[in-house]
Amino acid sequence: MVTGRSWDQEGSVERTSKPEAPSPVVEPRAEHFINRELSWLEFNQRVLDEARDPRVPLLERLKFLAITRTNLDEFFMVRVAGLVEQRDEHVREVPPDGMSASEQLEAIAARTARMLEDLCRVVTEEVLPALRAEGVALVHPSALSSAERARLSNYFFEQVYPILTPLAIDPGHPFPHVPNKSLNLVVMLATRRGETAFAVLQVPSVLPRLVSVSGPGEVATFVLLEDIIAEHAGKLFSGFECLGAWPFRVIRNFDLSIDEEEAEDLLETIKEEVRRRDRGRVVAMTVDAQCPREAIAMLEKATGVDPKFVGKMVGPQAIHQLMGLGKPLAQRPDLSDPPFQPVSPIIFPRDGTIFEAISRGDILLHHPYESFDPVVNFIEQAVTDPDVLAIKQTLYRTSADSPIVKALIRAADQGKQVAALVEIKARFDEENNIHWARKLEEAGVHVVYGLVGLKTHCKVTLIVRREGKSLVRYVHYGTGNYNPNTARIYTDLSLFTARPEFGEDATSLLNLLTSCTAPRTWKKLVVAPLGFQESILGYIARETENARRGRPARIIAKMNALVDQDVIRALYRASQAGVEIDLIIRGICCLRPGVPGLSERIRVRSIVDRFLEHSRVYYFYAGGEERLYIASADWMPRNFHRRIEVMVPIEDPAIKERIYDEVLGLALRDNQKARQMKPDGSYELVTPKEGEEPIRSQVRLYELARELRHRQQEKLRSERPYLVRPIRIRPSAEAEVGTTTVLPPPSADEEGRGDGGP
Repeated sequence: MVTGRSWDQEGSVERTSKPEAPSPVVEPRAEHFINRELSWLEFNQRVLDEARDPRVPLLERLKFLAITRTNLDEFFMVRVAGLVEQRDEHVREVPPDGMSASEQLEAIAARTARMLEDLCRVVTEEVLPALRAEGVALVHPSALSSAERARLSNYFFEQVYPILTPLAIDPGHPFPHVPNKSLNLVVMLATRRGETAFAVLQVPSVLPRLVSVSGPGEVATFVLLEDIIAEHAGKLFSGFECLGAWPFRVIRNFDLSIDEEEAEDLLETIKEEVRRRDRGRVVAMTVDAQCPREAIAMLEKATGVDPKFVGKMVGPQAIHQLMGLGKPLAQRPDLSDPPFQPVSPIIFPRDGTIFEAISRGDILLHHPYESFDPVVNFIEQAVTDPDVLAIKQTLYRTSADSPIVKALIRAADQGKQVAALVEIKARFDEENNIHWARKLEEAGVHVVYGLVGLKTHCKVTLIVRREGKSLVRYVHYGTGNYNPNTARIYTDLSLFTARPEFGEDATSLLNLLTSCTAPRTWKKLVVAPLGFQESILGYIARETENARRGRPARIIAKMNALVDQDVIRALYRASQAGVEIDLIIRGICCLRPGVPGLSERIRVRSIVDRFLEHSRVYYFYAGGEERLYIASADWMPRNFHRRIEVMVPIEDPAIKERIYDEVLGLALRDNQKARQMKPDGSYELVTPKEGEEPIRSQVRLYELARELRHRQQEKLRSERPYLVRPIRIRPSAEAEVGTTTVLPPPSADEEGRGDGGP
């Protein structure tokens, strides 16, 4: 690793300079903290910006629209719902930015209203017209020919009408329960006496949302199911005049409220809460922009929703269900991202086990560029290996058809000692995790649900293997979940190691989760809530002190969110002392960079691209020690104090350099998908300077993974299957960080080092 190297905000590479003499410390005030909720909304705006970017392939823009809408739904279901409860319960505690719950709700209402307007505009004025230009049209029934309307009418009476349940609203028929996120129609009727009446129709989720009305060889033309039902709504209410029908959706409080200390059976308690939460309080609603005020007022009164969280939408409501519009264009490669196949790293022996490869040195995988299959194989080989005695693992989120869980079940069937920590409180995955917990218990796996009051968020697998007269521990630490599906779309890091101290810590951690017994000290790991925050603050303080003494000081941190006020204050102090700080934060950032006298040496950037940036990497210059960690945790109070988290030091020099150069370096050199944060909390796209090479970090990382595999193949050809030299990219006049470079052959010393993996 190049000692003291740093990237400045312009993207150039320089050695860490001697800090200037520090000025007196400026204590941050409330205005120096950005509100967490408003910062998250800015992240969602960056997702929406991808949908409006004409450089993004059309079908990918459709995907980003769906993500924006889904994100917004979940934001209301959890964050807004929580603020509503705080307001109603008169909670006095306020965040560092000083905004009360009521003030936050007002600001959120204004910001989300603008976001919905932008979302609708992108859908109706940009993406749908672009789809039409490519031969796919979404039309209203009124735009169809008489013959097409006749076919549509036949479809309604044959396929839709028998399923519908008209629900009148009157003293004898109270307002029906409307499921969370379901699509419905409010129907406005006139009685024979001229009075106004209302009814509700739920749009059946069992039917296709998009109905094709085009024939062979014609332009692919679709009509929304809700528009078909609205056109024929009068047929369901004989004796009334149908004045119109308009789509609406409600968003409910979907968070769980559980007192773990009072719960006799946590699994059953959570199952009951999951069943109950679909009747949670309505916290938001969207209605069609053409819906009459009288109908909206009725819905507001019936649902109890706060009127400021009623959004009016032009165009389709459930935007995430429009992905089917892309099916007729599936054979158009120019309208989608290029096909992506994760690289299968050649790091394991052709004849032997994965354990032999790990025993020769630590191994790093960078997902999704490198396949997640070795992680699954690590566990599956443990199942079939007669020398493996025990498998222990944490499971936070896994797939519905999890090969990992199935492997654990087979291991238990074979008589191995198997223990699984299943986090049944993982939001939105509770039902899936409860299902797998039951299956594991039935197979004889020792299943535990963690510690009371804490979520287990760390990703750890421990395998104990008999080798001769000794027991050897093999460990996998990850920044992402044990989910092969999300591993194809999230960027994460996997570390395999057989270092004894790492194995001892993994044993202590898993014993903590199963027996509530914590070790007095950790040999290598940093564990939350047992000192994680204190360690981070200590590392920042050391950089601060070194800068004050005129020594080189540097911090680079990559994470999903920065919220913790103690860490933010420490970073402000470090900046004022002269520490150069680069933060790569995909989502929430409550720190204001670039504020004169406060945070001039702090730079924040966010990358939103094809894959969700999910890995956490923390680097501290540490007086030349250059400490680098991967972690399961962001710098948030919940990660520090309410979750079991792990930060893992990287000790293999080659792996440390690879992470520094590729994961951190390329992110700081990205000038295609990176956005730089400004002091006011807004973001601007980073673009190449004149003569500067365009660098899109995710594309470059895939190229590097392919290059690495080629180098691994060369090693195999030389009959050295275990030694894999990682790609090293050093900044120089000939090759800048991020370029794909053909490197000279390794020296004799490097050939013999035996680092053991990328």
